Amino acid sequence: MKVGIVGAGMVGSSAGYALALTGIASEIVLVDMHEALARAQAEDIAHATPFHSATKVTAGSYADLAGSSVVIIAAGVNQKPGEDRLALLERNAQVFKQVVGAILAVVPNPILLIASNPVDIMTDIATRISGLSPQRVIGSGTILDTARFRSLLGRHLGISSQSVHAYVLGEHGDSEVLTWSNARAGSLAVSDFAAQTGKPITKEIRAEIDDNVRNAAYRIIEGKGSTYYGIGAGLARIIKAIALDQRAVLSVSIVTPAVEGVEHVALSVPRVIGAQGVMTDLFPELDDAEHAALKRSALLLKEKASAVRL
Repeated sequence: MKVGIVGAGMVGSSAGYALALTGIASEIVLVDMHEALARAQAEDIAHATPFHSATKVTAGSYADLAGSSVVIIAAGVNQKPGEDRLALLERNAQVFKQVVGAILAVVPNPILLIASNPVDIMTDIATRISGLSPQRVIGSGTILDTARFRSLLGRHLGISSQSVHAYVLGEHGDSEVLTWSNARAGSLAVSDFAAQTGKPITKEIRAEIDDNVRNAAYRIIEGKGSTYYGIGAGLARIIKAIALDQRAVLSVSIVTPAVEGVEHVALSVPRVIGAQGVMTDLFPELDDAEHAALKRSALLLKEKASAVRL
């Protein structure tokens, strides 16, 4: 599978590095308005491949994306001093108009994988601009938040995070919803597993995990300026599900017909992902508080997306 990456900054290059090391993609092409950056990132990643895979990694122009099955969009503009969030979103929407148009000119029916933040809003924008089926415009959504949730639960319970099944729904951001009511460890509800192993999940433990999931990005940004390794691996995981037609269940964001009564909103729920993109949306059982929180998240995202002029 050939994969294009538009935006060769830390997120785009981390995704390229993860893809190259795993050998998921046969070919990766990095495109950036700063051509020297794209060339440098491609060369650096290419030097790592002899140790792990046969992936071909190059830099190029939009024309070189021809033949790509998936194109990651990790491009965007930074906020100016004094600029409000809506103005930033509208400037990013203009960037996406150019980027998506240039991609579609050479790749008629790609799967677009959106990594630019705020990812849910940008996924909505990319869907509107591209005219592609929502199932082929996938935002990374809460795939990383879900990984953080599972990691922290596994650490507390003393088991592998891969044996924890728990999801974060809604916005990739402050209104996200950690679904404690259906979290499981192995075949047991997390609360039952915790009780049997003598590691109860108290109100304090739950609050600590919630805080560490919800605010992880802020702490990482404070320490090193931005987050990129985690989301790079998450993007590679989504592409693996597409490349191998795995029908994997991952929490990603697409424009969804209705969530908690809110129509046509981009947010994350668990979804089955295969060769053609999102195959099925899954809506887990939630308790009353989680239903209400997911509705608040959906309303917030719908309001923000609707305010962006294209």
